[in-house]
Formats: sequence, C-alpha cells, structure tokens
Amino acid sequence: MGYIGQAVPRREDARLLRGQGLYVADVDLPGAVHMAVLRSPHAHAHLRSVRVEPARTQPGVLAALAFGDLEQPQRLPMLVPHRDLRPQMPYPLAADKVRYVGEPVAVVVAESAHLAEDALEAIEVDYDIQPAVVDAEAALRPDAPRLHPDAPDNLAAAVTQTVGDPDAAFGEADAVLRYTYRSGRLSGQPIETRGVAARFERSRVGESLTVWDATQSPHTVRRVLAGMLGLPLHSVRVIAPEVGGGFGIKNRFYAEEFLVPYLARLIGRPVRWIEDRREDLLTAYQAREQVHHVEVAARQDGVILGLRDRYVVDNGAYSPFGLVVPFNAMTTLPGPYRLANYQAEMRAAYTNKTPNAPYRAAGRPPAVFVMERVMDLVARQCGLDPVEVRRRNLIPSDAFPYRTGLKDRDGSEVVYDSGDYAGCLDDALRQLDLAAFRREQAEARQQGRYLGLGIGCYVESTGRGPFEGATVRVDPSGNVLVLTGAAPQGQSHETTLAQLCADRLGVPIETVTVVTGDTDAIPLGIGTFASRTAVVAGNAVSLAAAQVRDKTLRMAALLLEVSPDDLVLSAGEVQVRGAPDRRLSLARVAQVLSAPPPAMLLHEGLEPGLEATHYYHPTDNTYASGVHLAVVEVDPRTGGVQTRAAELLRVSLRQIRYKLQKYTRLTRRG
Repeated sequence: MGYIGQAVPRREDARLLRGQGLYVADVDLPGAVHMAVLRSPHAHAHLRSVRVEPARTQPGVLAALAFGDLEQPQRLPMLVPHRDLRPQMPYPLAADKVRYVGEPVAVVVAESAHLAEDALEAIEVDYDIQPAVVDAEAALRPDAPRLHPDAPDNLAAAVTQTVGDPDAAFGEADAVLRYTYRSGRLSGQPIETRGVAARFERSRVGESLTVWDATQSPHTVRRVLAGMLGLPLHSVRVIAPEVGGGFGIKNRFYAEEFLVPYLARLIGRPVRWIEDRREDLLTAYQAREQVHHVEVAARQDGVILGLRDRYVVDNGAYSPFGLVVPFNAMTTLPGPYRLANYQAEMRAAYTNKTPNAPYRAAGRPPAVFVMERVMDLVARQCGLDPVEVRRRNLIPSDAFPYRTGLKDRDGSEVVYDSGDYAGCLDDALRQLDLAAFRREQAEARQQGRYLGLGIGCYVESTGRGPFEGATVRVDPSGNVLVLTGAAPQGQSHETTLAQLCADRLGVPIETVTVVTGDTDAIPLGIGTFASRTAVVAGNAVSLAAAQVRDKTLRMAALLLEVSPDDLVLSAGEVQVRGAPDRRLSLARVAQVLSAPPPAMLLHEGLEPGLEATHYYHPTDNTYASGVHLAVVEVDPRTGGVQTRAAELLRVSLRQIRYKLQKYTRLTRRG
C-alpha cells in the first residue's frame, strides 16, 4: 500500500483533543476508596516512632499504615543491576530512617481523597533530625554524613574507562585546557501526574488483580507486583491507559505502585491514588545533576589529541535505575568526534535528595554540553572558527562502523553503525546561511549588539533491547488487530505501528487497530523509553505482519489453485497476477482459516487462525545523530537574552537513506 514515508493523520488526536481519552484519574471503579501518603519533611532523619492510630479514628478512614504494619515488607526492586553498583533501595514505607524530603512514611485510606489527606495530619511522627548532605562531591568526603550502613563512604559506584593513551596525548599537545561544568538538578513535570488504581477480585480460579497505572512499562509493573504480592503472573493485569507524558520518570516502579494494590487486597475494595503537583515535584525521580572536571589536549590547528573527564553524579538517596545515567554520560561524551585518547573517571554518590534516574536522554545532555563546550574553548584558544574546529574533529563518513573503544553498561562495545556527521553539519549551516550570519554578526558588533551562534552536535544510541513483541491478527471481517507491549505517552504509536502493519500486510490503514499498554494483550513486553519503539516494536510488528502475509498467500493459493508466487496482496485483496478477476478478500481467507477443512490445513501445515506473534531482539543499538543551531542575541546593558532562531535541526539525508535501506533489508528477510 506504500504507507511508509507517507504523511498520515495521527489517529490518537481526535479523542485526545476532544477530551475523550481515558486516563487513570478517569477510571471509575464502583466502591473505590482513596489513598494519601504522609511524606517526610526532612532530608535526613531517624524515625524514633510513627503513630498512625490517631488517624484510624478520623472520619471516613478505613486504614492507616506505617512500616511496621506491612506484612513481610520487601524493598522495592532495583530494575537495572550492575556489577559495579552498590545498590540501595527503599522499602515502600520508611523503616527506620528517611533520606530525602518526600520519602513515604505512612499511608491513609479513606472514603474520599479529602478525608484521607485530612487524616494524615493526625499521624504522629517523632523525627531525630540528622545532618544532610546535598552536594555529591561533598558526600564523598571522609567527614560527610552517612546515608546507608553498607555504603560507609556514600559511594554508589566508581567506574573508569580509558581509550588509547591519554598521557601521551597530553605530552604532545600544543595547548592544555581545563574547566569545570556543573549540570543542575531537574525534575520531569508531565501534565498528567503519576496515578494508580487497583482492584482485587476472587473467582473459582483464585485471586486476580487489575491495576491501572500511568506507567511507561506495564509489563515491568506486572512482573514486580506479582513477585512482591506472591501472585502468579497470570493473575495480574496491568493497563496503562492514556499516559499524559512520561519522559522517563514513569518508567520506574515507585512505592505507590505497590501500596495501592497492597491496600486494595487488605481492605477488599478498589483503591486509587492520584499524585498532586507538590508530590510530583518532591518525589518523581529527578535527573541531570553532574559535575565534570575536564582536561583537553589540543594541537594548534584545533585537532583534539586527548581528553580526560573526572565527573561525579548525584545519585540521590537510592539507586532505582542502577548506573544507566552515569554510564550514558561516559559513552555519549565523545559524540560525533574522533577521540582516540579518552579517559573518563565516574563516581556516583548517594545524597539526601530525591533519587536520580533517567529523564529525557538519560544523562546524555550534560555529556554533550561538555564536548561542545570543549570545541568552543579549543576554537577560542587556537583563534579558529568553532565550525572549523568541529569539522576537523568529526568522524569521516567512510569510517563506519566506527569503534569508539568504549564499553556500554552491559559490557557490549559502543560501535557507531553509520553516519554522515559532516554532511549533517553542512545541511544545518546551509539552512542558516553561515556566511550571511557572520556578516550580520559583524555589523551587530559595530552597533554594540552581541549576536552569537550556538552549535550542538550529538550522537545518541537508540533501539535498545532486550526485545519487544507484537501480535498481528486478522479477524473474519478482514479487520486487523495489532497488539504490542509498547506503551505510548504521546509518541503516536497507534499511527506509526498501524502504518508499518498496513504497509507490510498490504491492507488499508483504516482497517488496522493498534492496542498498546495492556499486559493481557500480549504476554511479554518491555515498554516505551530510550528511543526504542520504532526500531524494536516496529520490527516486531513488521515481521509479524510479514508472517501473516505469507500465511494469507499460502491459504489463498490453495483456494485459487495457484502457486503463492503468482499472488499479490494489496488493498486487502489477494489477486492472481495477470488475472484480476481471480481474487479473494482478506476477510474470506480469514474466514476459511477460522473454520478450515482439516485436510487443507494438514496438507499445507497451516495452523487455524490468521495471526502471528513475533518478538524482535536487536543484537546492537543503532545510533542517531543530529545538529542543533541557535542564534542568540545578548543585550550587554541588561543581560537580556533573545533567541533569534530557536532551533535548526537537520539530520543527514544520507544517514536516513542508509537506515531505511538497512531496515527494509532486515524486514524483507523476515
């Protein structure tokens, strides 16, 4: 049908723009009660006592629990382990100590959210306030307050990687530059805050739990809940309905995701919790806080000979996502540049702050900034144009696959599969018209106006595994259903995956329905994060659709008494080449396969039904790249900043062609 590369309307938009989307807060469960969480106002304190009994007598309260009230409490799981990490994870409710402002201390369940919130005020907590450490470098000093008994130096991890011979490179340099860069802490603020609703039911086959969760990874939530609650996996269903933004902060397992279903089972009624904005600011996992101490060895012609980066990552109080963020900074820093001699020394520190975890590029932006700042500093030192310094250091287009010499966090080599970085930079500068800008810049300076050009080049690993799955099913009406473990938060998976399926299967896109974010739809899934869905879920859909197409042609060949090679499937119909009157609808093929003559299936080795499931396992990451340009004017009198051209982004057309050709070859082989 040729849907790949075509512009098609986003199919999600109609319901979302009309307010017809279903979010967790919209899930109406009869008899539902509400959970509220008492959170620590202190960054670091021992808990002498937590008395929840006064809250139990408040109006409308059904339950009030502290750590001691939990049955066989378990720590929250650390989702991404690493051999170099000293993991520290909290209990759902603080046991003997709080380590950041906002850490859950107790919960109340009441008939309404207002009554639950009011009852929190009756809980009596005796805090023994301790000195807090709020600076990562200070946390690693011998005299710093200690957060965890089994991490006496507050060190979460220390990793060093060395490529080439940095010492020799610094010995040969014409110039050695040093600078320190600090990246501030931030938090993701999706329009929809986090939320969970849960219902337990009993039937003749035992307990079943259904959870509605604003999560990016419903299958992960299902697996964790089954383990923590001691339930068979098949008894737990997790649904991620509409998710109003995620950005990484909803790709975790938080205390509330355990507490809501735990309380639903305890009380025997559905329980719901919708985070307010203050809670979101305090407790949704945060990101980016890093300090980089950089040394650069350069020749007078602007070529970088070597780079050393000693950096510290503020891990916050716990390690919910392992070393993903620190490792991403280490492996991303070289970017599109030849960095033959590179040493990165990373230390991650525990501090009395909200835990650090991936958010929007997961540790990469500070690293990219470091490298781009290096380019500008070298240009200034050598008296060269920053554009020219970048050109002299870019990896050439004939060097791929390019081995960086680094190891990723899973131990695999970081090897760039393809790219045309110089072409990408040239495309962006052509759009800007660099020569015209330089003339304007010179004229502005004569007028006392400060006009500058910012350049940012990056390489980002995408398409990370371990897998994603898809089922493609054609029902007897001829309509097509796509089921996948991917769980969108606004990225338009329904449209993208429908395009892929329609193109590969040869059906009108209008006949394809995509179901995401439901663990009952497909047994296994990973989720949506790390720029992976188009590659991993997209290939799963494409290959499953190809299998359905193959089965369709084999079945139609029997019915039309021709070879499958003589058939064409297009627009939802199977036709004999050169004989347009000899045709079958896809619906008719699905009908026959729904109730087939047994001998026909036995003859061809066909299973009943017209569907296929495929799990796609990428063996390597794929590496995207791009260039951002920003024209900025600064008023020297007031310091006011005005962005003239907010962003120009051009991705190399040659790289896109290469990726599409590689992708097409792969799916056709499937």
